[in-house]
Amino acid sequence: MKKQMSNYSLSNLSKFIIPSLIGVLFFMTPILYNGEVTIPIAILSSFVLEALDSIIPKVMVIIICFAVLGTLIAKIFIPRIILKNRFLNSLFNVSLLWFSARVLGAVFVVMTFFKIGPEWIWSENTGGLLLYDLLPILFSVFLFAGMFIPLLLDFGLLEFFGALLTKIMRPIFTLPGRSAIDCIASWLGDGTIGVLLTSKQYQEGYYTQREAAVIGTTFSAVSITFSLVVISQVNLGHMFVPFYLTILLSGIVAAIITPRIPPLSRKPDTYLNNLKKEDSEVIPKEVSTFKWGLEKAVEKASKNDSLIELIKQSIQNILDMWIGVTPIVMAMGTIALILAEFTPIFEWLGLPFIPILNLLNVPEAHEASQTLIVGFADMFLPSVIGASIKSELTRFVIACISVTQLIYMSEVGGLLLGSKIPVSLKDLIVIFIERTLITLPIIVFVAHLIF
Repeated sequence: MKKQMSNYSLSNLSKFIIPSLIGVLFFMTPILYNGEVTIPIAILSSFVLEALDSIIPKVMVIIICFAVLGTLIAKIFIPRIILKNRFLNSLFNVSLLWFSARVLGAVFVVMTFFKIGPEWIWSENTGGLLLYDLLPILFSVFLFAGMFIPLLLDFGLLEFFGALLTKIMRPIFTLPGRSAIDCIASWLGDGTIGVLLTSKQYQEGYYTQREAAVIGTTFSAVSITFSLVVISQVNLGHMFVPFYLTILLSGIVAAIITPRIPPLSRKPDTYLNNLKKEDSEVIPKEVSTFKWGLEKAVEKASKNDSLIELIKQSIQNILDMWIGVTPIVMAMGTIALILAEFTPIFEWLGLPFIPILNLLNVPEAHEASQTLIVGFADMFLPSVIGASIKSELTRFVIACISVTQLIYMSEVGGLLLGSKIPVSLKDLIVIFIERTLITLPIIVFVAHLIF
């Protein structure tokens, strides 16, 4: 049914505009803070980190152990209070595979906190890095992201931009227009925010399995802030502008190619539990794109009248991320970092890249080869290892690759596996290698032009 803008009351328009603008302010508005470009949600997160620095690791131990306890209760006693409640059932009544991952995460976090068992599990470069560096960040980011994500999701912003951008996103990236918001939120904030947005929308029936998998593995971009840390780590901070432009170029090419090849191309275009929302991006011919987007936005916003329901949803978002995701991150991240730190496996896996790097005329190819694979464990490991390489060109290539690979198990990879997004560990490994092979020649070409 066609409506005109003039038919909308000021009240209806306000329900769309005001919450959406607040959401954009928190998640997508870059500001300069302490000499760094960041977003308000990251600033709020940093306040919590500073105020509760000594407490958060203890809280994370409790949360991860509680996740295991809740799952045990759900599996053994099958209480009605859990099984009859849709949220609690999805939170605790998980598959055996995810239960095992939660148990492993709890074992690792307890060993790390109390420093018991083999040191290679709880050292500052393995379990300690997860518990004392990454998990506190996730705790604070999840707190505010869970609290404010409904402002982006539930008040029409995605419907509005989905209609406006579908003519760009569909033909180029095979995705709905609303996915552009996921990408922007990741780019300005953090890749974890993009994963959370995507997982939430997939569960609500806005994305198919293929679309959710593509967005989660392709558009959960590394933030500007993290990118600046990476380029500074390899002592090339003065080259941030060409560095980031190179990342954008290679990242766009990868985003065009990877959705069109396996495993992403083979994901079914079906919805979770066959729950499909009305497609607001199919625009009637007689209605302009802007009017259609506004109509769908106001329609979506008008359905959210209850403040109590909004608060309830925010609390559920936070608990879902704390309890459902952090144990998986602890388990998968610790294993990946142990392999990177105490075994030569990534060095061996990097050997096939030596002839490729030689062919591309990259100096110190042997030293650089392992950095191309070790990024699967953690995004910062390539720049840490590559910092000692003499060639500026090679260090530039390593820094760019480590950012464009996107899937590192200590954070985004673990989050993807812990979320409802339909990707497996095998999928992540293949996509990681594909992104490396696609972006490497582009990055090296640009590096040869610069140096």
